[in-house]
Amino acid sequence: MKVAMITDGIWPYVLGGMQKHSFYLCKYLAKNKIHIDLVHFNASTYDISKLEFFSSEEKKYINSIIVDFPKSSKLPGHYIRNSYEHSRLIFEKIKGNLSTYDFIYTKGFTGWYLIEQKKAGKINCAKIGVKFHGYEMFQKSPDTKTKLQHILLLRKPVKWISRHADVVFSYGGKITDIIRSIGVDASKIAVIPSGVEIQTIIDNIRPTGDQISFLFLGRYERRKGIEELNKALQSLSGNNFQFNFIGPIPDDKKIAGKNIKYHGEIRDKNQLMGLMRSCDVLVCPSWSEGMPNVILEAMANGVAVLATDVGATNVLVNDKTGWLINSSDPETIKTTLEKILKTPPSEIDSKKVSSLTIMKERFNWEKLIEELRRIID
Repeated sequence: MKVAMITDGIWPYVLGGMQKHSFYLCKYLAKNKIHIDLVHFNASTYDISKLEFFSSEEKKYINSIIVDFPKSSKLPGHYIRNSYEHSRLIFEKIKGNLSTYDFIYTKGFTGWYLIEQKKAGKINCAKIGVKFHGYEMFQKSPDTKTKLQHILLLRKPVKWISRHADVVFSYGGKITDIIRSIGVDASKIAVIPSGVEIQTIIDNIRPTGDQISFLFLGRYERRKGIEELNKALQSLSGNNFQFNFIGPIPDDKKIAGKNIKYHGEIRDKNQLMGLMRSCDVLVCPSWSEGMPNVILEAMANGVAVLATDVGATNVLVNDKTGWLINSSDPETIKTTLEKILKTPPSEIDSKKVSSLTIMKERFNWEKLIEELRRIID
């Protein structure tokens, strides 16, 4: 079997949740001895020609094809124009190989031009699948500027690509509802969540102590709800908690408090995982999401989760594994934090254990790649 995997970059050559998903997708297809034409580009200081983050055995099944993303301009709409041009450059690069593919998996806008050519009857090729991370442009926006960008620039092309692809991949949850709402036939939707590597899931939780340790992990991004979280923390009373921020948070987005600690960006994986495992509850109060890697990784490390019910978070977070809230409103976040602080440690530990259990049973790449292969077959 041979698959074309057309991406907007793979981790760590390009950073991001979509890119990390692409990396593991490629890795586990190769582990299953599926030949892959991997189309990607570099936005790092690593030597992309080495593919050093794959094993020697995996690299036997990966043919790396580099198509650089066009340089941006300052004119409005440049990202969409560049994305379309990138998809055209990709098509020109692989058009001679189209007859060799059994399936074509595209991420974001990368398959735009290819799908146009197929719809126009100019080419014959295998079925084309498309994966938009979380369809965030159809979710709630944190401000008017973002909402206008979504409405004026992103929604129309995303709708067109999704409607004309042969298969549309969804993480599940509310993302599937969005895909249906924009006119995609239910028979074309393939639901496959994301996951972690099975060997990264710990065996036992760290029992919750008298002081609850909360965690926010990630860079500052408006849709992540840090500003609403800050307001909630500023009005939260009590000394039986510590709140940890990990990530490059700008100084003007930090708040003072004896219970609040900023660790900065931590690149050392062992140090990061150790700090994560020392926490009890991950807080993810986003306005919009796909299926956040940070939630997957926290649950794999025995951490309960407080998250907003956006994207596919409700596939992971429920009463058994944490606390799911309906909005990023500061008062809602505060009320839920207060509820957690009054929760018996044994009840929090039960949520931690449930998190580990569902990760082992469902959300690991060994199982997920079997689901994808069945769909491709």
